[in-house]
Amino acid sequence: MSEQKKPENVTKSIKIKEPPVLFKETQTLIKQLEKKFNAPVFCYWNNSRGGVCSNDVIALFDALEQIEHQKTIYIFIKSDGGNGEASLRFVNLLRQHCDELIALIPLECSSAATMIALGANEIQMGPMAFLSAIDTSLTHDLSPIDRDNDRVSVSLDELNRVVKLWQNENKENSNPYQHLFQHVHPLVIGAVDRAESLSKMLCEEILSFHMHDTEKISYISDTLNSKYPAHGYPILLNEAKKIGLNVKSMDHQAHQILLDLNNFYSEMGQKATTDFNEIKAHGNEILNILETTNKQLYYQQDKDWFYRSEERRWITMNDNSSWRKNESIDGQIKSSILHIA
Repeated sequence: MSEQKKPENVTKSIKIKEPPVLFKETQTLIKQLEKKFNAPVFCYWNNSRGGVCSNDVIALFDALEQIEHQKTIYIFIKSDGGNGEASLRFVNLLRQHCDELIALIPLECSSAATMIALGANEIQMGPMAFLSAIDTSLTHDLSPIDRDNDRVSVSLDELNRVVKLWQNENKENSNPYQHLFQHVHPLVIGAVDRAESLSKMLCEEILSFHMHDTEKISYISDTLNSKYPAHGYPILLNEAKKIGLNVKSMDHQAHQILLDLNNFYSEMGQKATTDFNEIKAHGNEILNILETTNKQLYYQQDKDWFYRSEERRWITMNDNSSWRKNESIDGQIKSSILHIA
C-alpha cells in the first residue's frame, strides 16, 4: 500500500497581506501644498501603533539633505506622540534648515508630537485639530504587569493623585508610600519623577528655538506638564492661544488637502495581518511616514507573531521590519531600504 501524502504546511499556501504604498497619490497633494505656500512641505504621520522615535530623526535627515537652507518650511504633523528626546532632536534638525518653521495640524498632535509643534514659529490648526498635555508617564523594566503580562505605563500625575487621596482620606496618618511600594516599585516612582523634570526641560529647550521671553517659556512648559488632569486632554485652538502659543486657524483649502493626504496615509497605515492559526500570524504594517517632494520614507513592520500560552504573551520571529524609501528620479520611481542601526 502506497504511503499517504502528507499535507503541505498551511502557512505556505496563505498569501501574506501587504499594505499599499501610495507614492504617486501623496506626491500630487504635497506638490499642491508647496505651490500654495511657495515653500517646502514636509509630512510626518504616525498610525495609532506608531510613534515619535529616534530613528525618525535619521529619516528626516535623509529627507532634508535634498534641500538647501530655506526661509520657511511647513510641516504637517499627525501623531499620538512618543519619545520626547526624539522630539527635541527632530525640531533641532528642522530649525537648522530654515529661518521660520510653520506647523500644520489638521487632526491629533499629542504628547511628544505637541513638543514638535512647540518648535514652530506658528501653528495652524484645523477645526478637528488638537494638541495635548505633556504629563510624564513611562514604562519601566520594573513597572507593574497587566493581565496580558505586559509592562504598564506609570504616570507621575496618577502617583501624585493616589498619595493626595490617601492623605485626604486616611485618618491614621500612615505613610502612603509604604502601601504604594507593594504595587509600584520605588525605582519606578523615582524614574517617573526624574522624567517629569526632563519633560519640562525638553519643552523649554524646544520653545527657546524661537522664543526669548524666559518667563513665557517657563509658563507654557509648566502649563503643558502640570495643569491638565489627563494626558489626553485636547488643547483646542482657543486654549492654545490662552497658553501663549502663536496659533491661527488653517486655510480651508490647505485643510482639505491635508485631510485628503491623511486619507492616503491612513490607507497605507492600515493593519495588514495574515492569520495562519490561533497562535501564529504575520504582521505587515506601515507605522511611520515621512515625506517631501520626490521622496517618501516609511517604517514598515514586517514580522511573524507567535503566542506563547505559558507566558501569556506574543513573541516575534523572522523580523524583517525596516525603513523603506521611494524616490522620484528623472520621472522614475526608485525603491530601496534605508538602513538605520
